[in-house]
Amino acid sequence: MGICHRDIKPQNVLVDTETHTIKLCDFGSAKQLITGEPNISYICSRYYRAPELIFGNTEYDCSIDIWSVGCVIAELMLTMPIFPGESGVDQIVEIIKILGTPTKEDIRAMNPHYEEHRFPSIAAIPWEKVFKPNTSIDAIKFVSSLLVYNPKERPNPLLALQDRYFDEIRDSTTRLPNGSSIPYDLFDFTKEEMKYCSRIEGGVGLIEKLTPGWYKAIAAKRA
Repeated sequence: MGICHRDIKPQNVLVDTETHTIKLCDFGSAKQLITGEPNISYICSRYYRAPELIFGNTEYDCSIDIWSVGCVIAELMLTMPIFPGESGVDQIVEIIKILGTPTKEDIRAMNPHYEEHRFPSIAAIPWEKVFKPNTSIDAIKFVSSLLVYNPKERPNPLLALQDRYFDEIRDSTTRLPNGSSIPYDLFDFTKEEMKYCSRIEGGVGLIEKLTPGWYKAIAAKRA
């Protein structure tokens, strides 16, 4: 719907420890982004701020939220922030330490009006070395797909749900830490979500792909 939260961080993710439901809170910075309409770039808490914001882009889109989600998931895996910059400049330095030096094409994608292209040449660290040795490969691959310089290369959030990272919650044998099964209403997509899926590239049939067979069988019985 074009609504950007603009301040996704662990403190704004509420968790119900009994049902394991999570919800975003604090929509004080949220805004419906309109193409061609500039926005302030000094937004989002520093550790979770997308690089295009650090580069001063005022014509960003909702992909800044995707970057923030990547930072939050990485923090859950690391038990500490992945990019703990002490200032705006230091923040991009922390990002470069892991992602490597952005190319001119990357910088142009983040902010076509940015003039300063001189950065120290640093190679990217293999993502497997960023996380602990026993970290799931699917989790690492998923996070690395979110944390990329080019905003256009970050996945669409609904399309991203097809990733193998989420296969576990589509498995009928999966149990939550309290022993309960996956909540039935997890796959009750809203009319807005279904309408949106029909409009995005690659979204045709997406709801069908995201809905596991066991849920379809239960839904058919309830109908």
